[in-house]
Amino acid sequence: MSSPGLLLLLLLLSASPPLRPSSLAPPETPEGKATITGLILSALERAISFLEKRLPEINLDGVVGFRVLEVQLKGVQEKWARDPQLQPLSLSVGKLVEKLAPLLHRSIFYLDLSDPKYLREFQSTIQPGFWKLPRAWTCTDASMVYPTFETQDSFSEESSDSCLVQLLGTGTDGGQPCRLSDFCRTLMTKSGCSGYCLSHQLLFFLSARLKGCTEGLFRHSQHYMNLFCANMMDLNQRAEAIGYAYPTRDIFMENIMFCGISGFSDFYKLWWLEAILNWQKPEEGCFGRPAAEDEELLTAIQHQQHILRRVKRREKQFTDSPFPDTENKWNHTTELLGVMKTS
Repeated sequence: MSSPGLLLLLLLLSASPPLRPSSLAPPETPEGKATITGLILSALERAISFLEKRLPEINLDGVVGFRVLEVQLKGVQEKWARDPQLQPLSLSVGKLVEKLAPLLHRSIFYLDLSDPKYLREFQSTIQPGFWKLPRAWTCTDASMVYPTFETQDSFSEESSDSCLVQLLGTGTDGGQPCRLSDFCRTLMTKSGCSGYCLSHQLLFFLSARLKGCTEGLFRHSQHYMNLFCANMMDLNQRAEAIGYAYPTRDIFMENIMFCGISGFSDFYKLWWLEAILNWQKPEEGCFGRPAAEDEELLTAIQHQQHILRRVKRREKQFTDSPFPDTENKWNHTTELLGVMKTS
């Protein structure tokens, strides 16, 4: 199971100025902040409308995305409500919160019909209060990047899910939360992982922190989160270097989402936000495959397939469109929001 950061990008509008030029207005000025926020809110409104029409098709990742989005929107709304200059924007965010509440309820209803066992196992991840915004921000350490990545991907969704269920204490054996088998210890601390393997490992330790697990290996959760996000940043920089070729976009945004909500502010770059905004289909509201992909970029990405290999997971293609799965959709949406919170 994986969870959904457009919202987290919103959280960082008042962070340090971008290190490279962007066509977006500078966020350190009130005018620039208002302009960027308007673009992000517009993108969110279109994205939510797109998903509203497809609630029966949303999987657990999408439902988790609804809950994370709700938490992040409320954080933005509360922060901006205290600033007279930002109160009008706070009201706009509040309207999105009001629209989201019934959608969350309905999405859980549909998921209970389509996949009740999976919902039961991960019920705690969609409960109010589970997801929390970072209390402090830090940056990744490039010295922690692996010198080499494993060439054979032995990581599986099933193994990752079983370890998360064990951690959450929601298995059929009635075990207590925060348990850790030798198998899961080895799997979740394995060195040299890349791509979706890294995001699964990060999610495990992030979930442990959110669940309040502090004993044994979990005393070192922050170390592992530092390690995984350093390598996820390296992968994102590689994706940027080849022009965000379409096959890299999903993992690129998933890395921003996971490491952003884990408190790594250097994943929120203004030029990355600009790129993500340009990927949204203006009429449909979704973030789908471009009409034509540059052949040179496709060739370049083939050399990195071992890094960006997709780990099988429960995902759905929308039946009436050639767009990405519901998890990919929420990766885009929650990423946009991250920029707003620290403004």
